[in-house]
Amino acid sequence: MKVVTGVVGNDIHVVANRLIDLSLRARGFEVFNLGVNTYLEEFFDAVVETGADVLLISSLNGEAEGWSREVKPLKAKYKNLDNLIMMIGGNLVVGSGNAEEIVPKYKNYGFDLVCHQVDLNTGLDSLEEFIEKRNK
Repeated sequence: MKVVTGVVGNDIHVVANRLIDLSLRARGFEVFNLGVNTYLEEFFDAVVETGADVLLISSLNGEAEGWSREVKPLKAKYKNLDNLIMMIGGNLVVGSGNAEEIVPKYKNYGFDLVCHQVDLNTGLDSLEEFIEKRNK
């Protein structure tokens, strides 16, 4: 299964991005890592170019919310992305926030899986469970 991943916006958390890449590869995913400072259009262009099944966006500085508001309208501009699994994780707000408020907000933005301040392995377990349920 193919995954496009990277860090959204003006976020430069290289170490976390590298850990996500390594963890996905260890689980058998084919990874296309766009790195840091990635704009939404670049994510969607890469999904189309690679035929990816999953788009996993990360953010550690909390800027994701500003960018994520544009996910649903931007996704609608691209063709054949109805089955794309959309996932976001990291620290998804500036300051503190609780998952009970943040998760529904991001799902409304168009994400299937939202992992606010969830450790990497737990988040990737959620992804694999989501894929398994979808394939049944």
